[in-house]
Amino acid sequence: MTRPGLVLLGGLPGTGKSTVAVPLARELRAAYLRIDSIEQALLDSGELPEPPRAAGYLAGYALARDQLAIGLPVVAECVNPLKITRDAWKNLGDRYGEWTLEVELVCSRPDEHRARVENRTADIDGLELPTWQQVLERHYEPWEREHLVIDTAASSVAESVEVILGHTAALADR
Repeated sequence: MTRPGLVLLGGLPGTGKSTVAVPLARELRAAYLRIDSIEQALLDSGELPEPPRAAGYLAGYALARDQLAIGLPVVAECVNPLKITRDAWKNLGDRYGEWTLEVELVCSRPDEHRARVENRTADIDGLELPTWQQVLERHYEPWEREHLVIDTAASSVAESVEVILGHTAALADR
């Protein structure tokens, strides 16, 4: 990778964001920013009267900006359910990076998606994972601009990473 940029991985819980983000960040030698980790750390501090809503994203934007400013690529991973949060990431990547790739992970098989949500265990101490019902009821705005969509029910982790790497290479070499 010759030029630093931002890869934003979004999607509902259980679509494979963390599972794809970790090997992707390793391959790109990128900073890995996981909003769940940031939000859980904020919650663990005991300083917030209620779980964070915007604070985790705002901290993530600041950390991504710092990494991009020193020339590191960034893989940011979060549900990213709102247009306003997607716009903030895109603006940050466009301003401080040299390219931005927005990726939405989906799981087209509801039975598989449900099984993932119901059978996973938290890999962050204290993180409360959503139930399947909470995933179904989550407010998630459709993506309005062009972005890469990967169906993790049809692609393996390795295949998903390779597809994203191909897109990042094309963007970084422009």
